Amino acid sequence: MGAQWKQKGREASANAKGRVFGKLAKEIMVAARNGADPSMNPALRMAVEAAKKASMTKETLERAIKKGAGLLEEGVQFETVLYEGFAPHQVPVIVECLTDNRNRTSSNVRLLFRKGQLGASGSVSWDFERVGEVEATPPGAGVDAEEAAIESGAQEVESDDDGTTRFFSDPGDLGIVSKALGDRKWSVSSAKLIWKPKNPVALEGEQRAEVEAFLEALDEDDDVQNLYVGLN
Repeated sequence: MGAQWKQKGREASANAKGRVFGKLAKEIMVAARNGADPSMNPALRMAVEAAKKASMTKETLERAIKKGAGLLEEGVQFETVLYEGFAPHQVPVIVECLTDNRNRTSSNVRLLFRKGQLGASGSVSWDFERVGEVEATPPGAGVDAEEAAIESGAQEVESDDDGTTRFFSDPGDLGIVSKALGDRKWSVSSAKLIWKPKNPVALEGEQRAEVEAFLEALDEDDDVQNLYVGLN
């Protein structure tokens, strides 16, 4: 499952796609605070590439950039808020929200945690580590991901079933690793700081289904941007 939980098949319906676009637009707006030119703003460039990959329209994309950069009168400011707690069966969860209304978000998250347990700050983050994560695909078949990790300065590497490779680094080395992979012709699709679980648990059958239903409900909330879960 990896460090960051992603809902399977959430692109299936128009409503689900709308939520995906909403989350991507927020990422673009936050990144655009540091400049509206993707060529001069690496975070914005990554957000724009992710939006294009999800088939966001050019008009929606450009509007999000202008909104975040303060080029429109209707500019909005988002802040990042973290919540910690447990999904069913004591699976640790960190919920990362981007919100323009902290009170609304807090109320919604508390409601969503009825089938789990919402904890105080620090209640589960001790069981995660803050790391840089670069998602990339190799320039061709037979490329050694382990060798690329060593050459780029990454500390760990994992391969996903869809052909994507994830490189993990110290938080301060994220930009260095991303650039080094790009220089080696890897196609970098994402570079960001994440919460990586130290001791993920394994669940199967009904217990796993119960946890995934809980996570899906969280993911559907408009203010929830990312979910980090200690689950294999």
